Amino acid sequence: MDWLTNIFSNWRAWRDLALDTAIEWLTSPAFYMQAGAIVLAWFAALFIARWLARRPMFSQPPAPDATGLRARIDRLLFSLRDLLKPLALVLLLAVGINVVESMYANALLVRLAQGLAVVWLLYAAINRYLTQPLVRKAAIWVGIPAATLQVFGLFDEVAGWLDSVSLSVGNIRLSVWFMLKAAVFGGLFYWLGQMTSSAGQQAIRRQEALERPTRELFAKLFELALYFLIFILFMQVLGLDLTALAIFGGALGVGLGFGLQQIAANFISGIIILLERSLTVGDYIELEDGKAGILKQLNMRASVLETFDGKEIVVPNEKFITTRFVNWTHDDPRQRYEVEFTVSYETDPHRVPPIIEAAVSRHPRVLQEPEKPDCELRGFGDNGIDFAVEFWVEGLDDGPNKFSSDVLFLVWDALKENGITIPYPRREVRLLNGPPPAAS
Repeated sequence: MDWLTNIFSNWRAWRDLALDTAIEWLTSPAFYMQAGAIVLAWFAALFIARWLARRPMFSQPPAPDATGLRARIDRLLFSLRDLLKPLALVLLLAVGINVVESMYANALLVRLAQGLAVVWLLYAAINRYLTQPLVRKAAIWVGIPAATLQVFGLFDEVAGWLDSVSLSVGNIRLSVWFMLKAAVFGGLFYWLGQMTSSAGQQAIRRQEALERPTRELFAKLFELALYFLIFILFMQVLGLDLTALAIFGGALGVGLGFGLQQIAANFISGIIILLERSLTVGDYIELEDGKAGILKQLNMRASVLETFDGKEIVVPNEKFITTRFVNWTHDDPRQRYEVEFTVSYETDPHRVPPIIEAAVSRHPRVLQEPEKPDCELRGFGDNGIDFAVEFWVEGLDDGPNKFSSDVLFLVWDALKENGITIPYPRREVRLLNGPPPAAS
């Protein structure tokens, strides 16, 4: 039991020493100076933040329709209003550190307060500028702890310990630090790549001086170049030797030759489509199997057709190269349609075409070029005389446009105004032998 007594005695001695040191430090002028600097910086930050928040640049949001460099600066300044307090506190504590260290050799308490203020600033910036939920959570649970370790000077020690926990398979060494770094930077680069790709492609598509197929081609080339650059940067951040790309490229080539033939074919087909300009975004495409829709997206692997009832059809790019399809609006958006109708045999057929052609011509969307509306006699049916009127419009007779329906209404009104009737189906039944004899 003597060793327990020794341990207890040593623990009491350590406790008393630590308590005496803490009391001595808490009652020293250095502690009061640092505590006063922290309190003063806090109240000064509150005052400065409230004073700045009343300025027009931080209190009044810019007009939503404002454009130009001035409008961008105003929006940036207005977005900083949530960061005024932690930013002012960080700056004031930096001044407090210099003042305290000029009077005393140590400013540990003020540095601790500044570290917490930096964490507060990062948290406020993440909540203000990161709107994507997954990115925000990653920044909060990964970025803030890493920044905290860096502020307190523990980042290198923790990183070294994580790097020591590793698994070696042959010449490959995988550590916890490497996998964490790969996950964090992989997600960050992927998010930045998506944002940059979307913004860059939108900027290219807004260049009205270029033809639409050329804009689509440049947009896809920009996307490919961007992701290649991001991949190179990702390899550099992970510290991987880029000479390994030669081996990776050979393995990728073998994979493309055996297991990724369809992906490679669709990718090359997409480039061919963009180069030969057989398809552009906005064209109305009808496939060989009868499915049809407006080309909404022309991606690297597949294209997306949007039907008028809201469905999206994903079509591999290879299908546009190897099978037939109909592009209704590629060179000329004008289309010719026709509607059929029937009039009774009591009607003079010579009266019908001029009446119908004049009525259809009054429709605001019916074109007079390349041909005016043309009413033709198609035949003599069982119940009446069959006619059809052909007309040209710009667009498709579906979705928001209902040309055939409007023209049928015009035909109905024109026939009714001129006393021309549309016959009902009629059937004539004759009894050849008369009724059967009545039973006696």
